[in-house]
Amino acid sequence: LRRLVPENRKRAYDIRRIVDVLVDAGSALELRAGYGGAAATFLARIDGRAVGVLASDTRRGGGAVDADAADKAAAFFRHCEKSGFPIVVLVDTPGFMVGPDEERRGMLRYASDLFAAGAEMRVPMCAVVLRKAVGLGAMALCGGSTRAPADTFAWPSAELSAMGVEGAVRLGFKAKLAAASDEDRPKLFEKLCSAMYARGAATEAASCLEVDAVVDPAETR
Repeated sequence: LRRLVPENRKRAYDIRRIVDVLVDAGSALELRAGYGGAAATFLARIDGRAVGVLASDTRRGGGAVDADAADKAAAFFRHCEKSGFPIVVLVDTPGFMVGPDEERRGMLRYASDLFAAGAEMRVPMCAVVLRKAVGLGAMALCGGSTRAPADTFAWPSAELSAMGVEGAVRLGFKAKLAAASDEDRPKLFEKLCSAMYARGAATEAASCLEVDAVVDPAETR
């Protein structure tokens, strides 16, 4: 598990390899694999107990929750609630997908329904932030908030933020970046991004009680 998430935060990876290691050997059954690819859903067993697993798939839009993924995740939450399956959520998302195309496909309706499905759940949920947990998209996958699950853990590679770091720097430091010379601007941008990454690191999030603990990936199960 320590090697399955790339050190380069911009690289995608196969979330199914992580699921296969976390659950009982050979027990993972993927549901609706051809739909809503940014959200992978599984029925599996952990220590013999039936569970549902919802996992971000970074190979589809970097894991951003689009309309189909939101619809799929909401239906999965309701299925697990009806069946009495505890839910494990593996989070690595830059948030909700935005843009005119998603709006035309009903993104607002599906995103709202995902929050509603999370609020309706009574089965236990455990969330693990593998890498990115950004904005409302990450909150929706966790049932409404990183504080909604019974336990929320983070790997050391995790970063939590209200919006994407690069976008936040471009907006928050627009004047400062504009004042820098063309030669110095890229270096300043990287410096500001690094500072924001550090503030959103898993250990910082744990100190603010956004997650319950930072765990060694090898001890996740």
